[in-house]
Amino acid sequence: MAELRPYPFPALIRRMFAELSASGSIFDLPSRKFVLDPGGRDLSVRFHGLEAATPLGPAAGPHSQMAQNVVLAWLSGSRIIELKTVQINDTLTIPRPCIDMQTVGYNVEWSQELRLGESLVEYVKGAMLVEILAASGALKVAPGFGRVLYDMSVGYDLKGIQSDRVQEFIRGMLDATPVIEQLRAQIPDELARFRELDFQRRISNTLTLSTFHGCPPDEIESIICYLLDHVGLHCVVKLNPTLLGPEGVRSLLNERLGYRDVRVPDAAFERDTKWDQAVSFVERLGARAQRRGLGFGVKFSNTLICENHRDFFPKGEREMYLSGPPLHVIAMNLVGRFRARFGARYPISYSAGVDRQNFADAVALGLTPITVCSDFLKPGGYGRGHTYFKELDARMEAVGARDLEGFALLAYGHHETALGRVEGLDDDRRAAALASLTAGDDARARLSEAQWRAWVEQAQRLNTETYVARVTDDPRYGQARNAKPPRKVGSALVLFDCLTCDKCLPVCPNDANFRFVLPRGEVAVERLRRLPGGRWTVEASTPLTLEKKHQIGNFADFCNECGNCDVFCPEDGGPYVMKPRFFGSRGDWELFAQRDGFFLEREGATLRVYGRFSGRGYIVELDAAAQRGRDGVARYRGPEFALEIPLADPDAARGRVDAGVDAVDLTYLHIMRLVSEAVLRETDNYVVHLLDPAPASTDAGALRVTR
Repeated sequence: MAELRPYPFPALIRRMFAELSASGSIFDLPSRKFVLDPGGRDLSVRFHGLEAATPLGPAAGPHSQMAQNVVLAWLSGSRIIELKTVQINDTLTIPRPCIDMQTVGYNVEWSQELRLGESLVEYVKGAMLVEILAASGALKVAPGFGRVLYDMSVGYDLKGIQSDRVQEFIRGMLDATPVIEQLRAQIPDELARFRELDFQRRISNTLTLSTFHGCPPDEIESIICYLLDHVGLHCVVKLNPTLLGPEGVRSLLNERLGYRDVRVPDAAFERDTKWDQAVSFVERLGARAQRRGLGFGVKFSNTLICENHRDFFPKGEREMYLSGPPLHVIAMNLVGRFRARFGARYPISYSAGVDRQNFADAVALGLTPITVCSDFLKPGGYGRGHTYFKELDARMEAVGARDLEGFALLAYGHHETALGRVEGLDDDRRAAALASLTAGDDARARLSEAQWRAWVEQAQRLNTETYVARVTDDPRYGQARNAKPPRKVGSALVLFDCLTCDKCLPVCPNDANFRFVLPRGEVAVERLRRLPGGRWTVEASTPLTLEKKHQIGNFADFCNECGNCDVFCPEDGGPYVMKPRFFGSRGDWELFAQRDGFFLEREGATLRVYGRFSGRGYIVELDAAAQRGRDGVARYRGPEFALEIPLADPDAARGRVDAGVDAVDLTYLHIMRLVSEAVLRETDNYVVHLLDPAPASTDAGALRVTR
């Protein structure tokens, strides 16, 4: 079983700039899908009084726990990035696979898969990479559009949060100076100018509490009180969809939406916070935060616990957590109920089935941040983010809105009704404000700040009522529209040559899958047989034919075997299982002996390639000449042999074969040579920058970036 491993900071920077220069992409996200300019509109929002350039972000999940995740989120237009939830238990054993996106979305994974200290370093690395990118001049970021906030996510009980190790993590996020200085010194010499950057030391002073399922209401309140009083953090508490109660949830999920096969157990409602309990602690915590000059809000919603009625997850998993389209309807009904009770007193963060078609609606409701998980796990991955902004831009253009508050007023046509609810305005000022708004002028100037704020908040409340009623009856969220799994073609994956649809690249939460090019042609399938007298001869069989333009590899250090690439691969077998796997260290290649794969290392001029096929390990050592072509000598070792083979004349092989073994399969030798040569020829994979760190260009004129 693979485990996530942090990647060296210098190699990560080199990989980032080398790929941008060579391919016009970063971590496999093509530049045409970068979101770096709002097109003249103001998409900024405020979160706990802090400004971010957009309200979009990833939800704390499998796609927000590594440094490259942070960069990908930022490139996709995310500006409030909710980092993966951390907790005191950082040695979890999570079932594999753990993410089932075949239809709506189910999972059995929850908090971080790195150690607490590693998570801190990953988040700081990600923030530094974003600052380095912004300062490099390689990307044309519109002025002010790079502003980004990082939101901590911590769970799940007070004792764990009060522990020394979790508190050390939080202190590190509040002041990351020691980590920054450690990483600053690792910036490669050719990029030394970035060592002088004044990196943001306070990575975050906001926190979303992940309460998980069954967390008692008094425990939730105690945790937030502690974070407000003793840590001084702005806080959001994530609440569960079970707040609607058994009748409310089941009426929506099973009856109106038609998900009759999804059963939410009675125990989920019995263990979770009830609506009246949530209302009470929200009132108390909101008042407490205000007294301390801190922000407080709620988030809708956590995933919905349900019985495991599918065969995707390992046997023994009795429960799983639902997300995606049905959760969108349930969570929006909670938003409506919360707004009806509290109005605009407390800000609402949102995450439940957000996608291109409903992102603009969530914006019109004034939800901040609007975070995404399930949709970013579908084909396109973070590349789907740019479509959110295209749709939002079209909606804003249609109503003539220049900023998000203006869009909230105009989106559903409630601007006049909303203004009528604002107190202290005479008819002339109302008319002047309405005329300015519809003419595209600065309507804010016609009102006091308090009146403008009240107008926007009333519109957002009316928008909420309209949208909740609309989305509850929208058939696109129902079971009938979300029952068809991704198409399979019936063929099985093998080590090389697949459909090369490349769907497995962006759906990987951690960017573990990558392309590499093997020359089209044939790979010799040969056996070296020893003749009487000690001579050797080569016996050839039908060669392996390579026909595809490129191959798919898997970087094991970033693969947590979640299974998501298997879901969307048209062929059977799973890319993370069948495709060439490359380990970042020899120790891991040896540790995970149940997984076939490769590890490459250099010793002087010698390239050593470790390979495992069907559980059997082999080692190939190539001298300088052998690395360049068919000349040179390869030393080839396996469990029963050790040979030295002149590549130009395999018949002249000499060496040792254990008693009783008179033949050696050379096919693995050929594969290991070809694969290592192909991977090291590229500049945009993680393997090459571990083995052959090369200077990275950050000259904006030399980078192939398209717009």
